[in-house]
Parts: sequence; structure tokens; C-alpha cells
Amino acid sequence: MVNILKPGSVVVDLAAETGGNCEYTEKDKIVVHNGVKIIGYTDLPSRMSGQSSALYSNNISKFFQSMINKSNEYDIDLKDEVVRGAIVTKNKELLWPNPNPPMLDASKAKPKEEHKKAAPVAENLFNKSLKNALGLSGGLLSVIGLGFACTNPAILTMASIFSLSVITGYFSVWGVAPALHTPLMSITNAISGITAVGGLLIMGGGYFPSTFPQALASLAVIISSVNIAGGFVVTKRMLDMFKRKTDPEEHNYLYGIPAALTLASIGGAYYTGALSVYQMGYLAASLCCIGGISGLASQSTARIGNALGLIGISTGVMTALCSLNFSGPLLTQALFLLGAGGAAGLVLGKKVAVTELPQTVAAFHALVGLAAVTTSLASYWDHAALH
Repeated sequence: MVNILKPGSVVVDLAAETGGNCEYTEKDKIVVHNGVKIIGYTDLPSRMSGQSSALYSNNISKFFQSMINKSNEYDIDLKDEVVRGAIVTKNKELLWPNPNPPMLDASKAKPKEEHKKAAPVAENLFNKSLKNALGLSGGLLSVIGLGFACTNPAILTMASIFSLSVITGYFSVWGVAPALHTPLMSITNAISGITAVGGLLIMGGGYFPSTFPQALASLAVIISSVNIAGGFVVTKRMLDMFKRKTDPEEHNYLYGIPAALTLASIGGAYYTGALSVYQMGYLAASLCCIGGISGLASQSTARIGNALGLIGISTGVMTALCSLNFSGPLLTQALFLLGAGGAAGLVLGKKVAVTELPQTVAAFHALVGLAAVTTSLASYWDHAALH
């Protein structure tokens, strides 16, 4: 920003005492860079009295200069509003008070005729209700019409899921407080890391992928893991910025209890062969993810929302691992990718500067997009090889 400013511009860095918000700021100094002055004073409050006095005295001196002609003699112009309002006597004649002060002139002015407000037109409630009813009829008939037009049950199932997801997402995000928009983007980004499950479904080989589609799937898993771990850490750091010393003590670590019980239950289903539990595991993961997004709607539930989102993602990944029943080498590969990506995400989320958190959220969004692309390519490639 400083580099594109025009010469003569001035930047006053109010954060100079703690290092400054500008890279060119030097503590208690004025730095000139490409004609731009960067002021790094740390005692600006104590300078205010001097600045105010200087400004006032400058105005007074300019006022007197305005009444002096080129011959350095007083030249009183009573038509000048400022001079006329300040002068008391001239040539032994009392001129105070000003007979035509600006405020008095304004008060004597004739008020503008107020436009009569038009009487409100009564709303036709019948037409309004009829319009809403016809609109609803059109929407419902469109949904039913899709059933007549398409007989493929798989497409109809996907249409149902898509429609419910859109409605759920809309109502979850609609009431979010403006201050929580960026943390909301961060947690939705972390939840989008569920693309790791898509990569797990396509993974294959042993300790290493054996085909190109499997390599793409492995790449999707590790990228998604970076996104998951980093996203939740960044969300927590953003929410910590709103925390005050007077806030009551929190015990969000206790949400580790439902997380551990859920994961243990899914693991128990794997060892007992209760395959029907997996579908409920995916449902539990989905509900927690939706609850995580909804929790970001207010400050009081934001931290709980972050915990719910983390429970949802871990439940989804655990359910996918159990349902796929990987061989030992392939499970090792999957766990290594999840662990390596998660560790990288934790480091990135904790090390990034506070001022760069929004950019980090955007970067994580790019990662989850890349994961979705690699998963889609791997899926297409895999099906093309079979058919």
C-alpha cells in the first residue's frame, strides 16, 4: 500500500509502540519512503495539546492577517461574515451585537412548505396471498414434475439431498452475526475437508499407491487433512480474538467425551461386524457438521460450534476408514497421509500471524478446492479404466 501511494502522502502508524502495522515504521522516528512519510511516534497522545494549540494559534493569526492589506494597515471589511461576527467596536462606534448573524438569518428564512404525505394505499391482501399461493404451487409442481420427467432413482435421491442441503445451509448461515463472518468461513472451510473421505474411497495399493488415480486420491487425502486441522485451529484463534478477561471460564475440552464415545462406538461396530452402524455414523457426522456451522451464528455458541464441527469431521473420517475395511498396508498409508496433513495444518494454523488469518482462510479454501478436483479426476480416471 505504501509503495503505491503518491509522494507527499503521510501514514501515521498508531501501532508503532508494538512494532507497527507498516513494514517501514521505525519507533519514534519519521521515515520517508518514495516521498511518503511514515510517522512512528509512540507519544501521540502527549503531542495532542501542542498540536491543538498550534492549530488554534494558526487560525487566529490567519484571522488577523485577513484584516491587513498589502500596505500592512488594518482594512476592516464589514461585509466579511467572519470579521463582522467578531468585531465589537470601530471608530468609537458600538457594532455589537451583529444585527445579521448567520444563525439569525437562517432562523428568519421562510420555512419550506412541507409536502403533504400521500395517504398510504391499502394493500390488497387477497392479491398478495394469491400471488404467494401460485408461487408455492409452481415450486411444488416443479418438484413433483421432476419425478415424472426422470425415472432414475439415483438422480432423484441426489436431487433430494441437494435440495435439503441448500435449505439447511441457507438457514444455518442466514442469522450469523457480521462479526463472525470470517470465523464462519474458516469453520465451513474446515468442514469442507470432508473431501478426505472421497479420497479414501478411491485409495488403493499398499504402503504406496500403485496407479495414477490412486496417487491423485492420496494427494486429496493429505491436502484435505491440512485443511481440516488448519481450519479448526484458525477458527479457534479468530474466536479467541473476541474473548475478554472478564468472560466466564470455559470447559470446552469436555466435548472430547462425546467425541471419544462416538469414535469408540464406530470402532466397536467394526470389530463386531455391525455394518448398519456406518450409515448412522455418517448421519451423526452430518448433524454435527451442520450444528458446527449453526453454532457460529452467535458469540455465545461459537466455540461450541467449533467443537461440534471437529466431532463431525472426525466421526466421518473414522466411519469411512471402518467401512472401507482397508488392508494393513493400505490402512498404514491412509493413516500416514491423514497424520502428516493434519500435522502440517496444525503448524500452519498456529504459526501464521494474526493479521494474516483472513488470507490463511482463503488459502485453505483453495486447498479444499484442489482436493475436490483431484478426487473428481481420480474417480473419473478410475471409472474410465473399468469401462
